[in-house]
Amino acid sequence: MESMYYIGLDVHKKTISYCVKSGDGRIHAEGSIPATRMDPDEWIKTLPKPWTAAMEATIFTGWIYDHLLPHAGALKVAHPLMLRAIAAAKKKNDRIDANKIADCLRCDFLPDCYMASTEIRERRRTLRYRNLLIRQVVQMKNKIAVLLMEAGVSYNKQKLHKAGYFRELLATNQDINDGLRSLLRLCREMLVRLGKTESALVRSLERDPLLRRRIERLMTIPAVGPITALTWALEVGEVRRFSSIKKAISYCGLCGAEKRAADTIQRTQLSKQRNKHLQTILIEAAKLAPRNSPALAMIYDREKRKENANRATLAVARKIVAYLVAVDRRQKDFLVIGNEARTAA
Repeated sequence: MESMYYIGLDVHKKTISYCVKSGDGRIHAEGSIPATRMDPDEWIKTLPKPWTAAMEATIFTGWIYDHLLPHAGALKVAHPLMLRAIAAAKKKNDRIDANKIADCLRCDFLPDCYMASTEIRERRRTLRYRNLLIRQVVQMKNKIAVLLMEAGVSYNKQKLHKAGYFRELLATNQDINDGLRSLLRLCREMLVRLGKTESALVRSLERDPLLRRRIERLMTIPAVGPITALTWALEVGEVRRFSSIKKAISYCGLCGAEKRAADTIQRTQLSKQRNKHLQTILIEAAKLAPRNSPALAMIYDREKRKENANRATLAVARKIVAYLVAVDRRQKDFLVIGNEARTAA
């Protein structure tokens, strides 16, 4: 049988450091190559076969993973936080990091993480760009309010961002001078443009053949609308990666870390090791859920009597995760009992 070669890759914006080791730990080759699409092709031709490689999850990992996958016997992506704990050292540089990753891969100590398919990652990029647009919409709305407050202009907070009221305010309010009026109109134009772009992105994802049936199925769950369904489908990828609902809840950042010593168990605040996109969307959906689902409203009321409103919202969010996992695993619509209704959260 041919001996396997193990490659550790330390990926950066401009360079990729590598270390090639044989099964007994001897270094076969090490060095660095430019982080472009052409240079890895030439480097692959120099590698001994068969080979398997591993790299740390970074912003650059996606295209490198797709580029190397067809040539590798296996390709793994390491969890950065767990890898840091295993490979911590006093002396640290790119060459040493690549060496450590190769050793972790060779000894089967690599804390590998899930890598979504190329198709899912491309659509996830679109959804996250939509999230950026939403943040910019909020910034523009806040800026309009700030400009009015700086000039001492009175306005109706609830109606400020409605087109008719905004036009009337600019036309009739004597406290708004020409300079301020031009800035307000510019902010309003950007607000409208951002809103149209955001709507177009969401519609394109909803109509995507890869996602359409899955999104329709998830939206049968009370309190799950198109944004929640899209975020779940694209951030989770394959629901089979979670062996239990508890692990899905932990991934969504809806529980705290646990510290256990002897007979003492201590729960901390919500863990920072989570998918922040899913956490945000699920909590927002959980705030609206009790208004539209009697079952979720009962959970909210019960938990609120025990703790407080924030803990009750988390309990509802965890229940929504359980619904999402169940529907996704069974690939069947959610069975509505009684007069459950849906909301476009």
